[in-house]
Amino acid sequence: MKEEFLHYIWKYRLYNKPLRTIENEYVEVISPGIHNHNAGPDFSDARLRIGEAMWAGNVEIHVNSSDWYRHGHQHDPAYENVVLHVVYHHDDKPSESRFPVLQLKEFFDLSLYSNYQQFINSKLWVPCINQLNEVPAHETYLWLERMLVERLEHKAELIQGFLKLGNNDWEEAFYHTLARSFGFSVNALPFEMMARSLPYRVIARHLDQPMQVEALVFGQAGLLSHDLRDPWPQELFNEYSFLRQKYHLVPIAPHLWRFMRLRPVNFPTIRLAQFSALLCTGGGLLSRALECKTTDELTVHFSGVSASAYWDNHFIFDRLTPGRKKHLGKDAVSLLLINSVLPFLFVYGRSIDNDSLCNRALEFFSRLNGEKNTQISRWKAAGMDVSSAFNTQALIGMKSDYCDKKRCLDCRIGNYLLKITVGER
Repeated sequence: MKEEFLHYIWKYRLYNKPLRTIENEYVEVISPGIHNHNAGPDFSDARLRIGEAMWAGNVEIHVNSSDWYRHGHQHDPAYENVVLHVVYHHDDKPSESRFPVLQLKEFFDLSLYSNYQQFINSKLWVPCINQLNEVPAHETYLWLERMLVERLEHKAELIQGFLKLGNNDWEEAFYHTLARSFGFSVNALPFEMMARSLPYRVIARHLDQPMQVEALVFGQAGLLSHDLRDPWPQELFNEYSFLRQKYHLVPIAPHLWRFMRLRPVNFPTIRLAQFSALLCTGGGLLSRALECKTTDELTVHFSGVSASAYWDNHFIFDRLTPGRKKHLGKDAVSLLLINSVLPFLFVYGRSIDNDSLCNRALEFFSRLNGEKNTQISRWKAAGMDVSSAFNTQALIGMKSDYCDKKRCLDCRIGNYLLKITVGER
């Protein structure tokens, strides 16, 4: 027996007959209390009628009643307000109980535990992958909505870190968020390091000079040197040398950038050039994004970004290639919106108590096409709707935070399937 399973039974009142203590007193659960995932009693502020008396206090849950002493609760003042000890098996003498004890194993259907064991012992990619079609659509939708919000809240931690780094300047934080996203998965860290070494306030002084912005970005990326032969990188290097002294800048190490196993259009040099061009599109980065009222406007804003003319026939410095305009592709724009722009709008909206902005971000997720990757293909094969970024982001979050950790008891979908008994299937 797992203690978290007993929490689940108590929290959702999944007992199948009237509860009684080991002293045969009737127990009415008016409120099971607030589930506590930190130190202290498992449920706080419970409301119970035990016998003829009304009680308000904490509920502690164990597999065995002797666990109370084994865990040392009798010496912990945090447990003084426990009004009911809920256990699977009572292995103490009645006279040793300090308060009413409820032996829960007599009051729930053991098929629930059998279903739970099948999930936690499953070797499948997702424990309930073969039963997802049994869950009503509205149950799935409500849970995916919750999963998307949770995923955005996780991303809020990174954004709050950037906000603190930029002295609570939201434009600066958005600049850092975008920079990290421009690195996508392979070069996210060096992009973030480059942005940390180059404050947005420095960039802002040169937005009317795209060449200077590109010089600052490539220079701080550690990719400019006096050995470069082409006129354009030489010009960038000369400009950067002056600006580096002016602003006392220290570039990051060039070896941090990854080129291996990337398509040339995804080389960090191309992404840095595109990022430089985005910085010079006019107006503040965040204010421009806030002005976009539809996903089409956002998409057009980012799709219109192209690297400077030198990169039309280069993927790296000093190596000529056939001509091709290096604009942000459709998939790249979609990933930027999904991974940085929309999460930032949601977090910003929450911080200023602007529900309409939060709702706009969620609506934009529903209007953007879902990502295409191996994980999403497996969800699609299982019958899940992966047509929108709303669903794909929610499914990615659910997989990492719930399915991989076997948190079926905390999952709305898992909850629904666990409560289906063998006879109801």
